[in-house]
Amino acid sequence: MDFSLTSDQQELQALAAQILCDGTTVERVKHALASDSGFDMALWRTLATSGCVGIAIPEVDGGGGLGFLEVASVLQEVGRTAAPIPAFAVMALGIPALVSAGRHDLLAGVASGDVIVTAAIHEPSGDPYEPALHVTNDRITGTKICVPAGTIAHRFVVTTLNGLYAVDAQAPGLTVTRQDTTTGTPEAMLEFNESPAEKIGDMNAMLQLLRIASVGTCMMAAGLCQEALKLTAAYTTTRHQFGKPIASLQAVSQRAGDAYIDTEAVRLTAWQSAWRLSEGIPADEQLLSAKYWAAEGSQRVVRAAHHLHGGMGVDRDYPLYRYYLLAKQMELQLGSGTPSLRRLGAALVGN
Repeated sequence: MDFSLTSDQQELQALAAQILCDGTTVERVKHALASDSGFDMALWRTLATSGCVGIAIPEVDGGGGLGFLEVASVLQEVGRTAAPIPAFAVMALGIPALVSAGRHDLLAGVASGDVIVTAAIHEPSGDPYEPALHVTNDRITGTKICVPAGTIAHRFVVTTLNGLYAVDAQAPGLTVTRQDTTTGTPEAMLEFNESPAEKIGDMNAMLQLLRIASVGTCMMAAGLCQEALKLTAAYTTTRHQFGKPIASLQAVSQRAGDAYIDTEAVRLTAWQSAWRLSEGIPADEQLLSAKYWAAEGSQRVVRAAHHLHGGMGVDRDYPLYRYYLLAKQMELQLGSGTPSLRRLGAALVGN
């Protein structure tokens, strides 16, 4: 397997990195999180104008017509900057479901950043891989929680016992309630009361969406780990104690070394899963392994980063805290380490 990016993919990644780095200064992020929406929609539209948002949308729908590896490259940069934009919601949830369903009508305005589409996959209790919402005569009843970018979405893709359904944000019987999260970017609780819905995919389509979403969390975790490690390396080589950089102290270098190993494990397993999905190769076991590393490894990385930064790490005028909060959100999205290991074990024994 060759995980190296093509020249075009490298240019795309560099473009996304430049836009996101320029748009995530400490003051700008603070302003976005304090806004009514909790998102930097100006930055989102800038990213969309560059073509990064709709990179996997067919050209006929205004997108780039490329594949999941390109999406993975952009999501890694979103994680690297912890940008307060609805990238995961749109690029790892909404777009894949609608593209797979061939719903050109529902993709209108998404590539330009004017329309936000996300997916509701979590319920108050239970496994996202075993949804409990039921649909009768194309009417959905039930509750979904922690819907990414749910407060600003124009339409939702909803996982149910019957497969995937599309629901308009203004649908009768749908109540959207803001849920504040630790990252500062709000999510939403959706309460459906016989809300009209349109089926866009079966259970296989739902499982494929969850696979793509899981890899999306892993790519964002890979990006945030790399940036947290970079910040730690820069800080420990310039912070002096006893007349020498603290990076030269054995205990510091050992902990930083462990964080580097975890970061590489998160990155490599994430890219392996993304590559297998893009090639249409069975990826469930690799994906679950990547999800475990993204959940457990990223937590060790950000904890080590905070430990080695000392009090500097909790300063809200320093970016490290954003990576810690994003790591926790990506850990819990679609299952943390333990449920991922349980699913991996079941997959290995064929259950």
